[in-house]
Formats: sequence, structure tokens, C-alpha cells
Amino acid sequence: MAAVLLALGVPLAVSLAAAQQQEVVVDRIDDAARFASLAQFVTDRPTGSRVGPEGQRGVTLRSELQQYDEVYGIRAGVFYRDHSAMAHAPETWYLPAKGEGRDAFEEALLGRRSHDPAQIWPWDSKKRLVVASPVIRDGDVVAVVVTDSPTGQMRSKTLHGWLVIGLGEAAAMLLAVGAALRLTGWVLKPVRILDATTHDIATGRLNARVAAAGGPPELRRLARSFNEMADNVEDVLEQQRAFVADASHQLRNPLSALLLRIELLALELPEGNEEIASVRTEGKRLAQVLDDLLDLALAEHAQADLRLTDIGALTAERVAAWEPVAELKGVRLVGDCPATTAWADPVTLSSALDAVIDNALKFTPEGERVEVSVTSNGEVSKVVVTDAGPGLTDEELTRIGDRFWRSGRHQNIKGSGLGLSISRALLSAGGGTIAYTHHEPHGLTVTVTVPRVRPERGPSGI
Repeated sequence: MAAVLLALGVPLAVSLAAAQQQEVVVDRIDDAARFASLAQFVTDRPTGSRVGPEGQRGVTLRSELQQYDEVYGIRAGVFYRDHSAMAHAPETWYLPAKGEGRDAFEEALLGRRSHDPAQIWPWDSKKRLVVASPVIRDGDVVAVVVTDSPTGQMRSKTLHGWLVIGLGEAAAMLLAVGAALRLTGWVLKPVRILDATTHDIATGRLNARVAAAGGPPELRRLARSFNEMADNVEDVLEQQRAFVADASHQLRNPLSALLLRIELLALELPEGNEEIASVRTEGKRLAQVLDDLLDLALAEHAQADLRLTDIGALTAERVAAWEPVAELKGVRLVGDCPATTAWADPVTLSSALDAVIDNALKFTPEGERVEVSVTSNGEVSKVVVTDAGPGLTDEELTRIGDRFWRSGRHQNIKGSGLGLSISRALLSAGGGTIAYTHHEPHGLTVTVTVPRVRPERGPSGI
């Protein structure tokens, strides 16, 4: 639009300047023609004399030129072919020896009027407009009328016209920008809604949907297709959750019966039988995995009961609950839990902290310490759990929290690989997060973050 306005405005401005000058030139040509008609009948000056002609017509011509100069401020004169003056005003002005005035005089001697003087622009403050017209008697050019006009008024009019053109183009540009903003806003509004909904689903709000209203038909169809896709994805995940929960629940009864029979069989064998002990251990481990799977399915499906919670007090309570376990392992559990509030589900946050602290105590060797600290800023509260265990590699950090994943270096440590997955699901349900980083010189730092401002919508799912 700017290019179009520029392409139209520049020629229009040039045309306006040319029109203003042409108007002045035509007016000066008319004046020069009037003076030429008077000069036609003026008696020639005496031979060899440099003084203008006498007689009534000569006096009238000089009077007209003087009034013309006084009223309009335009210098004018009638000059013979030998450049001497027939009459001129003001008295101190003569035909210039060179320049535009002399060029116009020489052109008029050939019988041509000035029709196309060089264009004068608003910034040409020192230039004047010179127009010459021949005085013809009996078919011969006997003299030339020359007018020398100031250009201030003409340049002022041109500049004013340019200002009007500029304001008009600026108004057109603003109107075009306003229309473009409205148009792009109308087109992009469904895109922004789609982007926000995609972010909601990516962060766990699987029930988020796009309102298919407004915008071009193609974007409305895209919104409907997106909602259909989200419905299908949610259905598949719901079926997966239901399958995991049902399978875990259905397997627990036969597994319990199997463990009971193992215990009965152990009574028939010598005490301390290694095979029976191994089978009993694996059975209990399988029962723990089923319990964790059921907990994970419930965590992914549960809605968060958000409340304004004292994070410091809740964390201090969990630290106190795990201190006996830490003492049995010879690990020192230290808590720095100042009072701070945030929006969280106390039950799910407690479960997540239990999983994180339990994981830290598992991998921290005897004699080391596990530190739990609570901090807050304007937007979030954080619970940071730092251990002095062997830590993880960069590649392992990217996988921690995946279901059933355990580091190959820690397979001999009790666990199902689902505890941190359950923690992530529980925190996500309330708008919280969990992150893992290295702790120098060795160990792992786990940061649990919960919002201090109540989320606008309670998310469902992971």
C-alpha cells in the first residue's frame, strides 16, 4: 500500500507543481502580450539615441510598467533588439547580460513566446520566473517584453498542495493499516485460539477445545478437525488408562492368591530355601509394580483439588515423616522450610514429595546428606531436593521420569521405575512441574514447582 501511494503521490506532486507554474506562466504571457500591444505603436527613439521614445504612447507604456511593478512586485521591461530599453520598471532594472533572462530574450527575438521555463521547486528560493514575448511590427520582431517575477507565492501554493497530498496519503495509509489490522486480526484470531488450545493440551489440559467460530472458512474447518483429533486422542488415552487400571486391578487378585500359595509351599520346604525366597521377592516386586501402575492410572485421571497451601509446613511435615527412614540408612535428612503459600492439592503434592524424597534416600550412600529447601518468588514456590548420590549422565537426565525407566547402573536398587512418573502426573494435574539437574560435585537436584497464582482452568490428564 505504501508503494502504491508513493507511486501515485510523487507524480501527483510533480504534476501539481507544474500546474502551479504553468498557471503563473500563462498569466505572465498575457501580461507580456498586453505590454507588447502597447509597445507596437510606440514611436522609435531617435537614431543613435539611448533614450526611450517620447510621445503619449511611450509615457503610457512606462506608466503601465511602473504600476505593474508597484502593485505586483514584478519587474518588467521592453527592450530593443540591440538590448537597449524602450521602457522598464523599476528604473534600476535592466536586461541581464546572461542567465535565464537573456536566454528568454534571445528566444523571443526569434518570434517565440516563453511557454516552458525550467521547473521551479518549493526549495528553489533564489530562482525567479522569467517570461519573454516578442513585439512584432509589420511582421518583424522590433523589441521584446521581458517579465521577471518572484516565485515565493507560487512556491508557497505548491508546498501547500504537497502538504495536502501528504496528509491525504497519510490518512489513506492509516486507513489501510487499520483495515489490515482488522483483517489480519479476524484471520489470525482462530490461529491464536488454536495455538493457545494446542499449548493447553501439550501441558496436560486434554479437555481443552477450540471454539470453531469466526475467521475464514478454512480456519473454521481446521478448528473442527483439530477438535475431532483432540477427541480421538483423549479417547485413546482414556482407553489406555482404563486398560492399565483394569489390568492392574484384575491381576492383583490372582497374584495375591499366587503369593499365598507360595507361602503355603514354603511351609513344606526347609527354612531358608533360596528358591522360595527368590520367588517370594519377585512376587512382592510384581505386586508393587501393579500397585504403582494403578496409582499412575488414577493420578493421570484425577482432577486436582487446588487449595491455598502452606508449602513450607507441608514440606516440613514430609521431611519429619522420612527422618526415621533416613536414620536407618545412616543418611542425614535436612530441611529448610520457611512458610510460603501456593496453590496446590495437598494430598497429591505430599505424594509427589514422598516419591522424590524416597528416591533421594535410595541413592544416597551412608554418611551423606539429603537437603530439602523451600523458596518462592512472585509467581511460583519451589521445593528443591538435593542428594549426594551417584547422579545421572546428561543422556539419563533426558529420560528420567519415563515410565518403567531405570538407569542401568541402578538396577539392583529396589523400585519399579514408576515413582517419578506418578509424581509428574500428580503435579501436572495441579499446574505444577518437576525438573531434574546435576548437583556438583555429584548427585541429583530435583525441583518441584507449584504456582502461587491460581490457574485459570484446572487441567485434567497429563
